[in-house]
Amino acid sequence: MRKRIPVLFIFIVALSIVSCSTRKPFAEPKQPVKAGRTAKSPYGNQALSELSKQFGVRLTQADHIKLYDVCSGWIGVGYRYGGNTKKGADCSGFVSAVYKQVYGIKLERNSAEMLRKNCASIRKNNLREGDLVFFKTTGSGNRNIPTHVGIYLKNGRFVHASSSRGVVVNSLSEAYYIRTWITGGRVKR
Repeated sequence: MRKRIPVLFIFIVALSIVSCSTRKPFAEPKQPVKAGRTAKSPYGNQALSELSKQFGVRLTQADHIKLYDVCSGWIGVGYRYGGNTKKGADCSGFVSAVYKQVYGIKLERNSAEMLRKNCASIRKNNLREGDLVFFKTTGSGNRNIPTHVGIYLKNGRFVHASSSRGVVVNSLSEAYYIRTWITGGRVKR
């Protein structure tokens, strides 16, 4: 008597043959050229020109354009104590939201803790794009505990959420920021 091969068995064998066939392997992810940068920027000259005007610095493909692009969307967002959205943000809320979007890094939620737990202190003349800048702008107490934080861009410029003007770009050479400066911070990755 002849045995019949079950249809299910034939289906499983056919599926295994198909799944073992030669296929193009998935491309391995490319290693980043530099921390936070990609090998080729998707931003054209027009976008670079517009971002350069908005931030008051000359940008090239060698800059971390994604940082500028993300921050660009925040310029003009109003100040809101405890906020971290485009409906309103305080300084640490703005910095942590941008860092999460640009670098995928979760930072502490206030400036003092960001400096203490997330950063290595660096001098002003060693700042690089994406470093944090810390200031003592309010209150009494320890002069070395920051009450304000921003993100360094380049050429002495930084972006931050000002309590009076919302998210804006300023220069570290302005008298107010010279007087209130504490330190720069490089985020530990």
